[in-house]
Amino acid sequence: MPAREGSLDAPTRHPLDWQSESFYDRTALDHELERVFDICHGCRRCFSLCNAFPTLFDLVDATDSGEIGGVPKSAFSNVVEHCYLCDMCFMTKCPYVPPHEWNVDFPHLMLRAKAKDFRDGKAKFRDKVLSATDTVGNIAGIPVVAGIVNAVNATAAGRSLLESTLGVARDAPVPKYHSRSARKRHREKRHKSAAVATATATTSARTATAAATTASVPATGTPRVAVFTTCYGNRNKPDLVDDLIAVLEHNDIDVCLPSAEHCCGMPKLELGDLESVAAQKDKNIPVLHALVEQGWMITACIPSCVLMFKQELPLMFPDDAQVREVAAAFVDPFDFLMRLNREGRLKTDFKEPLGAVSYQVPCHLRVQNLGLKTRDVLALVPETTVKPIERCSGHDGTYAVKKEYREVSKKIARPVARQVDEAKARHFTSDCPMAAEQIASVAESATPTHPIELLRRAYGI
Repeated sequence: MPAREGSLDAPTRHPLDWQSESFYDRTALDHELERVFDICHGCRRCFSLCNAFPTLFDLVDATDSGEIGGVPKSAFSNVVEHCYLCDMCFMTKCPYVPPHEWNVDFPHLMLRAKAKDFRDGKAKFRDKVLSATDTVGNIAGIPVVAGIVNAVNATAAGRSLLESTLGVARDAPVPKYHSRSARKRHREKRHKSAAVATATATTSARTATAAATTASVPATGTPRVAVFTTCYGNRNKPDLVDDLIAVLEHNDIDVCLPSAEHCCGMPKLELGDLESVAAQKDKNIPVLHALVEQGWMITACIPSCVLMFKQELPLMFPDDAQVREVAAAFVDPFDFLMRLNREGRLKTDFKEPLGAVSYQVPCHLRVQNLGLKTRDVLALVPETTVKPIERCSGHDGTYAVKKEYREVSKKIARPVARQVDEAKARHFTSDCPMAAEQIASVAESATPTHPIELLRRAYGI
């Protein structure tokens, strides 16, 4: 395909036509893959992103003709399997995205191919298990089971078994499971507060009435934020949710958790299981929309979950008004804190400087086009300098834990790990705790701390 100037207009995402039968037509899909791959081959700007592009270019370069027409269509899946839908090529590199007439949306095309493969029964059992975060979390979160799972995962023999049975790389970071989840902790906290209010009521009915009113009716003008704990925050890193709630409450924000919560659907999206994404949407959106109608904003401590509600679900369900309204109410936590700062409402009563901070900006946060809000908030802390690293960690969902992709994921992470090692900062952080663990597993010496935990430390709360 001849060279052509790219569009200078802002990228435009078209809705995902996943419910039409033509979306899954193999002939039409192969034709579109060949068309887009030909454009990518002629451009090659994305060679330094994920391994999908080097894989594509190697396939083309190995042909006698040096053109995409020489690549067998059966090899297209080799490219698809290396795309983890980070959207960075669409948002930062490709000059041919809509509204350009060539209409290249590489991530959506890869998602279409993944959806076709899933419908055709090509998904591995391992991938179905890894994407079933609610089911795995509920089982692994049982008190006795959690202890066993964590103990087995901490041994070489256990990791070897996990690799041989499920194909989870033995050296990949795997999360711990907590039976005392974030949602359980929050319930205990509320029950304790209710007990205190009840005890107070025995000595002062007036005080009890005031306490009950404060708990149920937020003061006029007080921001109200519902925290979507996420699968990871709820079962694997409940301290993260505690830190987020503590920071919000320190800034006089009314906080609640949704009455019910299920996986946002991102793991199933990456698998191409779009029907399961729809099922998760049907569980989450009514609960979240009810909060939105009551004036609550919504946030989450994992960037991919925020992205799922803000972008992916609206693109899958463009005609669903509730999905759109939830998307409009969903906000990144540090973006929200910077909004408070611009209004003069963010507290800056910091007690502890953070010093030098090395900060990896996750891809799923970068594509939200928010700017570096996490850096900006942390930089408000006196005697604190934050150096951002805007490169991929190579983790991206479950990609980095799979045995067949482990070495590639480490290769992607090394440039970030090298910068972290060279910085020798007091703290290393990333908004995505899984990305941080991935980088730490490649770096010579790096102990990750989530930025919301750093902010809580700075406040001394």
